[in-house]
Amino acid sequence: MIGIKEKISYGFGDMASSMFWKIFGMYLLYFYTDVFGLAPAAVGTMFLVTRIWDSVNDPIFGMIADRTRSRWGKFRPWILFGAVPFSVLGVLTFLVPPMTWTPAMRLLYAYVTYTSMMMVYSAVNVPYASLLGVISSDGRDRNALSSYRMFFAYAGSFIALALVEPLVRSFSELGGVHSEARGWALTVAAIGILCTVLLLLCFRGVRERVQPVADRQGSVRNDLKDLFLHNRPWWILLGAGIAALIFNSIRDGATIYYFKYYVQQDQTAAIGGFFTLSALYLMVGQASNMIGVALAAPLADRFGKKRIYLGAMLAATLLSAVFYSLRPDQLVAIFLLQTLISICAGSIFPLLWSMYADIADYSEWKTGRRATGLIFSSSSMSQKFGWTLGGALTGWLLARYGFQANAVQSAEAIHGIRMMLSWLPAVGTVLSVVFIWFYPLDEKTMKTVSGELEARRKAKN
Repeated sequence: MIGIKEKISYGFGDMASSMFWKIFGMYLLYFYTDVFGLAPAAVGTMFLVTRIWDSVNDPIFGMIADRTRSRWGKFRPWILFGAVPFSVLGVLTFLVPPMTWTPAMRLLYAYVTYTSMMMVYSAVNVPYASLLGVISSDGRDRNALSSYRMFFAYAGSFIALALVEPLVRSFSELGGVHSEARGWALTVAAIGILCTVLLLLCFRGVRERVQPVADRQGSVRNDLKDLFLHNRPWWILLGAGIAALIFNSIRDGATIYYFKYYVQQDQTAAIGGFFTLSALYLMVGQASNMIGVALAAPLADRFGKKRIYLGAMLAATLLSAVFYSLRPDQLVAIFLLQTLISICAGSIFPLLWSMYADIADYSEWKTGRRATGLIFSSSSMSQKFGWTLGGALTGWLLARYGFQANAVQSAEAIHGIRMMLSWLPAVGTVLSVVFIWFYPLDEKTMKTVSGELEARRKAKN
C-alpha cells in the first residue's frame, strides 16, 4: 500500500497544473476579449489552432518520456526541470503588449505565448499523469492515487479562483494608477511561484516502482500500432474524455459572461466586498468537485468504475437541461444546480485516470510491451482536445449570437450565453455516456490482467 505522504505529494503535482489550467479555462477568453482586446471569433480560432497543435504534441512527449533514462526514473525528471519554465511562460501568456503594436502583432504574440505555454504544460503534465501507472500496480492504490490527484486538483482550482479576482483588483490599483493588464500579469506571477514550489514537492515525494516485464523498449512505430490498431478500450476512453471536457469547458468559459450580462450582478461584492458572485459560483463548483472526488473511490470500489461514471454523467445531463429555465434572480437555484452538477463532474475524472492506468496494464498484457507515457499522454490529449473544442465553440458561439464586449447584450446574445451553461454542454455528457457504455475493462477483467502480469514479473526475476 502507498503511504499517505506519497499520495499527498502526488496530488501536489496536479494541484499546480490545475491552478493554471483553471485560470486558462475560466479567464483566458475573457482576458483576451475584454483586456487584451482581441475579437471573440479570432480568439476562438486561435484556441482551435493552438490546442490542436498542442494535442498532437502530447503523444510525442509521452513517447519521449517512455524512453527517458535517469537516476530519478522515466517521468520524474520532467517535473523537476519543467517546474520553472511552466510558471514563467504562464506569466508571459498574461502579458499585454504595448498599445503601439498593431492588431496583427498582438494576435501573433497571443499565438506564440499561448502555444509555448501549453507545450511546456504537456512536457510536465504528461509525465506527471504517467506516474499513476508506475507508482503502484494495485487497483485500489490507483483508485486512491487518482482520487488524491483530483482532490488536490480541485483544491488548486479552488485556491486559484479564490485568489484571482481579489488579486487582480488589488494589483490593478498599485501606485494609484488603474491598470487591469498589470493586475493580471502580477496575479499570474504570484500563482506561478506557488505552482513551481508544488511541482518540486511532487518530484521529491513520489517514487517509480512498476517496471515493464520486458526489458526491451518497443519501437515508436510498434507503440503507435499497438495503441491505434489494437487497443479498443483506449479509443473508447479517449472519446469519453473529450466529450466530458467539452461539457466542462463550455460551462466554465461561459460563466463570467453569464453573471456579467445575464445575472448582471457580477460586479456586486457578495462577501465583505471581496468576492463577486461569479467567483463564488466558480468556487462552489470546485468545492463540489472535491465532494465528487471523495465519493468516487469508495463508490467505484463497491459498484465498479463504469456504473458510477454512467450514473454521474446521466445526472449531469438532466441537471444541465434544467439550468436553462433559471431566471437571473434565482440565485439559490443557480448555486444549488451548480453544486449538484459539479459533484457529478468531479466524480468522473478520478475514474477516467484510473481507467487509463488499467489500459496501460491491458496493453502490456496483450502486446508484451509497456508504453505508459504514450497511453497516459492520451489523457492529457483528450483533456486538451476537449478544452480545444469547448473553448473554440464558446468563442464562436459568442460571435454567432452577436456578443459585444462591455456592452448591453441583445436578447439573442443572452439566449446564447444561457444555452452555453445548459443544453449545449449537456450534449457533451450524452456523448460521454455513449462512449463509456461500450468500455470493456471491468473489475473482473482487470483482476485477471493484473494477476497474469504479476506472474510474468515474478517469472522474470
